[in-house]
Amino acid sequence: MPELGPANFSILLFFGVLIGLLGSALGVGGGVFMVPFLVLALKIPIHQAVAASLVAIVATSSAVAAVNVERGLANIRLGITLEVTTALGSIAGALIASRVPGGAVQLMFALMLFPVSVMMFLKGRRSLGKSAAPALHPSSLAPQPSAFDSAFFDPAADEHTHYRVKNMAPASLISFFVGSLSGLLGMGGGVVQVPMMSLLCGVPMKAAAATSNFIIGVSAAASAYVYFRRGLIPFELTAVIVVGVLIGSFLGIYVLYRARSEKLQLVFSALTMLVAVKMLMAAI
Repeated sequence: MPELGPANFSILLFFGVLIGLLGSALGVGGGVFMVPFLVLALKIPIHQAVAASLVAIVATSSAVAAVNVERGLANIRLGITLEVTTALGSIAGALIASRVPGGAVQLMFALMLFPVSVMMFLKGRRSLGKSAAPALHPSSLAPQPSAFDSAFFDPAADEHTHYRVKNMAPASLISFFVGSLSGLLGMGGGVVQVPMMSLLCGVPMKAAAATSNFIIGVSAAASAYVYFRRGLIPFELTAVIVVGVLIGSFLGIYVLYRARSEKLQLVFSALTMLVAVKMLMAAI
């Protein structure tokens, strides 16, 4: 474990701000970047890096979830339903993690990032292409209304967006496996939850990101407790990251409401691919 000197303190604080901004703007928690950074740059053991990432994800969710709920952007019914299976999967993943070698976890993390990167890129490019043509409203894709249907005001588009939610049964099943990845890899699960809600359930991107932030805090807290009981959380390092994450999370709320998230997705896709390559090289 490296000493927390002024240089490492500044690096961790700055990185925490960046993670908080990306996490709250895209609903991904930031673990997709945090774990590789702690392992590759600071040489933190993989299990301790995952533990620190999970605590930071809880901080991100706690900082932005209340604001998104107050503004009507997060779909509460959808979030509560999906977070039940996500939390169960997260606990299962955390219990399995202690029995898996660190190198194997790194390899699994890298292999997981490749499809996530491609998925994010395709989604972002498709959204940019649709912006030039008349938009196909998500509600037109769901023939029957459901209890999970909702609406929100989008300041970037200056209009209210209504949408219908579909395919809840497969989404709940996928959420269990997403939670398992969260507990095992410290990813938060948002990198899968957001595309799943957007593509499978028909939830608009901004609502999916806000709802994901609402979900991932619960699942991360469930698995972080398991890591805490096993003494794997590096407290000093985690505390500095959390401070930066809280600052970045509030900046991310502004980005989520004002910026076009499909452009952020394209940048996120490129960074994820870079991280995946580096993690794969480190694991092999």
